[in-house]
Amino acid sequence: MAKKEQECPAGAPLWMVTFSDLVTLLLTFFVLLLSMASMDPVKFIQAKTSIKDAFGWRTKAAPTKFSLPILPSPPVAKFSPIPQETAIKYFKRIKTDIELTKIDDEVDVLKRDNDSIVLRINDSVLFDPGKATLNPSSYPLLRKIADIVRPLPMTMRIEGHTDDQPVKSRTMSNWDLSVARAVAVMRFYNRGKLFSIDRMSAVGYGDTRPVVPNTSKENRAKNRRVDFVLRSNRLPSGERSGQGRTIPF
Repeated sequence: MAKKEQECPAGAPLWMVTFSDLVTLLLTFFVLLLSMASMDPVKFIQAKTSIKDAFGWRTKAAPTKFSLPILPSPPVAKFSPIPQETAIKYFKRIKTDIELTKIDDEVDVLKRDNDSIVLRINDSVLFDPGKATLNPSSYPLLRKIADIVRPLPMTMRIEGHTDDQPVKSRTMSNWDLSVARAVAVMRFYNRGKLFSIDRMSAVGYGDTRPVVPNTSKENRAKNRRVDFVLRSNRLPSGERSGQGRTIPF
């Protein structure tokens, strides 16, 4: 009796399906590697390491070497001059604020070159003759000046000036008086927390910087003054304004 021939099942053999899947996966894998050949080297190394970890070839990602460029900073002056357009803008703003607060009769606003703005007050508004103690009547004026200047990115140097007439004191000269007056204004701002101490400085010039010749009573009155010199407060990179500064009072 003849054996009956075994019929083959319809379709592809089972091993062919598995082999086709393997070949397709390998092809996809190599196409992926080829597509990454033109990518950033650092990203390519990271991707390759990730694939190796997925297949168990590595347990630790390979370190990638990279460096950040260091660009030199341009030199900056300790107190940068105010740019022309900015100085004009600040000057107009300060002058307008002083007029709006109605203190323009007591405070003169001056623009000195392109470097600074000066608020000038006659000494009789702030002090009695030959004295270095602020008159209480001047407190509202000084507060208004602080309110105007404080929002601006500027420092304030308080300068005391006198005329050429000797002070009627055995222990104080014109220079001593000018310094004491400048410090008195600075102390008032510091104690009342009206202006940050790291944005202020005080200096006295005595009679060495008159605005007009000391040839008459009127001219001497103009030379007895307190100037608030406003300048840009930008500092060199890495330097912090007011760090370690102390005030002797």
